Amino acid sequence: MYVVVGLGNPGKDYANTRHNIGFETIDLLGKRNDIDINKIKFKSVYGEGTIGRKKVILVKPQTYMNNSGIALREIVQFYKLPIENIIVIVDDIDIDFASIRIRPKGSAGSHNGLKSIVYHLKDDKFPRVKVGIGKKQHERQDLADFVLSRFSKDEILDIDMALLTAAEAVEYIIEYDIDKAMNKFNSKTNRAQD
Repeated sequence: MYVVVGLGNPGKDYANTRHNIGFETIDLLGKRNDIDINKIKFKSVYGEGTIGRKKVILVKPQTYMNNSGIALREIVQFYKLPIENIIVIVDDIDIDFASIRIRPKGSAGSHNGLKSIVYHLKDDKFPRVKVGIGKKQHERQDLADFVLSRFSKDEILDIDMALLTAAEAVEYIIEYDIDKAMNKFNSKTNRAQD
């Protein structure tokens, strides 16, 4: 079984912001795989179904970004999951806009949602699918203001494509494995940048 966790913040004020790319990818995965995300437990909204032939739980923590690990710890303890079967979808300001990067493990960097997960799970060896959300408009712009801003009209088309690619990457990890997914999606991203 896999648990796919999209990071974001609950509530209308945060809908469609850069920081909610994880929530949006979960919604898209739900649509693509006929999984209703309408159950409430584990301080989360979630849905159960299958991707390929594997059982999957799609999760949107409702603890707010900075406490994402609290929700995820409850899920891991309940299902006794191996850490490598947790896939986290997260926004990233350090990769190119609208690019996708799959990593099998790693530090949280400056991302508070990932920091919370690493802290509460006491492990950083979970796969993550990162989506580039762009860079601050200017040096003095507050990072929190930037990640909580919405995409411009010019950015929407590229971000919609990135969401689709992120969803496909998650499906590929589940159906095949993370190494094959990294070969397919990370190299595709690199070619696009060359």
